[in-house]
Amino acid sequence: MSAMSDDPPGLDTGRLRAYLDREHPGFADGPLRAEVIAGGRSNLTYTVTDGRGRWVLRRPPLGHVLATAHDMGREYRVMGALAGSPVPVPRVHLHCPDPEVIGAPFYVMELVEGAVLRTPEQAVPLGRARAEHIARDLSDVLAALHSVPPAEVGLADFGRPDGYLHRQLARWRKQLDASRSRPLAGADELAGLLAGAVPQAQRAAVVHGDFRLDNCVVGPDDTVAAVLDWEMSTLGDPLADLGLLCVYWDRVGALPVLPLDTAVTPGSPFPSSERLVEWYAASSGLDLAPLPWYVAFGHFKLAVISEGIHFRHIHGQTVGEGFDRIGAGVEPLLAAGLATLGHRPDGAGR
Repeated sequence: MSAMSDDPPGLDTGRLRAYLDREHPGFADGPLRAEVIAGGRSNLTYTVTDGRGRWVLRRPPLGHVLATAHDMGREYRVMGALAGSPVPVPRVHLHCPDPEVIGAPFYVMELVEGAVLRTPEQAVPLGRARAEHIARDLSDVLAALHSVPPAEVGLADFGRPDGYLHRQLARWRKQLDASRSRPLAGADELAGLLAGAVPQAQRAAVVHGDFRLDNCVVGPDDTVAAVLDWEMSTLGDPLADLGLLCVYWDRVGALPVLPLDTAVTPGSPFPSSERLVEWYAASSGLDLAPLPWYVAFGHFKLAVISEGIHFRHIHGQTVGEGFDRIGAGVEPLLAAGLATLGHRPDGAGR
C-alpha cells in the first residue's frame, strides 16, 4: 500500500491508510487521496477522501516548529469539549500523537460544508443585509465562546488564566526572537508599551487565540457553521480574542502593503469593527473601555505570526501560495499597533 505519487507535501497517504487500518479499522475504505486546503498560514490542512467519505486532516508545518505553537492534541481536545455547546465546531474523529506515522502528530475531523470567506470577491455578492447578518452571528459566537464555563465542559485545566496577558506578551516576544532574521522597526517599542500597561482581566474564559472570519465556515443560512483553527486556544482574557478580531476585521484590509487576503476591506458590504464591538458588548456584558490595549496587542501578535511565516518561507519549510509576500506586512502591523496606543514608530510619542 504505497503512497500515491501525487501526495501533497507533508502527507503520505499510504502510511496514513496503514495507520487507519491498524488503529481505526473500518474508518476508510479504498485508497486515499489528499490535497492541501488553501488559506492556512500555520498548521497544514488537507482534505482526505477514500472515494466515498471526505475528512479534514491537520498537522504542524514542515519545519521550524516552536515549542507549544502547533499542538494537535490541544486543538483536538478543545473541539471535542465544545461539541454540544453554543459554539459550532467540527466533529473530531481521531488524534494521532505519534510523529512516526506521517512525520508529525495529526488529527482528523469532519469536513463542514459551507463557505470560508477570505477575499473581497466573495464579500461583494453578499450585499449589506447578508454581510451584516454574518458579522452579527460571528460576534455572537465569540461572546458565546467566552460565556462557556470551562469547568462545565471539562476544560478547567486547559490553561492558567491568572497572569494570562503577561505570559502572552512574554511568549510572543520569545517567538519573535526565535523567528527574527532581520531588524524590525517598532517591534521592541510596541512590546515595551504593552508590557507597561497590562489590563486586569474581567473574566477567565476559553479563548480561541486566532478568531477571525476566515477561521470560520459560514453555512447557507449566513450563520457560523463551524469555528476552525484552535491551535492557539487556552484559558485566558476574552478581550484578547476581540482585540485580534478587530485587527483582522478592518485594520488588515486598510493596510495596502499587507499581503493577507481578507473579505473585509474598505468599501466591502461588511459593517465596521465598531459594530461588532457593540454587539459583543451587549452579548458578553464586559466593559470594553480597555479595548485599545487589546487591539494594539492584536497587531503585535499578528506581526509575530507573520514574521514566523516569513522565517519558514525563506527557509523552505512551508507550502502554499502568498508566503513570499507575508514578510512585507510585519512592520506596517507594528506601526499600526503603536498608532493604536497613540505612538509613532520612531518613538516620538503622542
